[in-house]
Amino acid sequence: MQIKSGARLRSQVDGTELVVVRPLPGDVDLTCGGHPMVDVKAQPQPGLTVLADAAGGTQQGKRYTLGDTGLEVLVTKAGTGSLALGAEPLALKEARPLPSSD
Repeated sequence: MQIKSGARLRSQVDGTELVVVRPLPGDVDLTCGGHPMVDVKAQPQPGLTVLADAAGGTQQGKRYTLGDTGLEVLVTKAGTGSLALGAEPLALKEARPLPSSD
């Protein structure tokens, strides 16, 4: 599926919802809980469950990235499935330290 900046996606297996902050060009295989994510307005497939190796969970209000690829998403609703691009899991983006006010 092709994603654009500002696209709202949801998981088919748990309550995870996100907004794409920085998309990748072309088709991407963004998954949550081991299953493809869908548009927030689309109905999930019935009977899907979180796969055991994709049950790391997501945190609300946190950004997730994939290394230096440039992909960045913001989780708006947390869930039990973990985010991945293909077979590579997305990592929680670390906050930059603020400069000292000396």
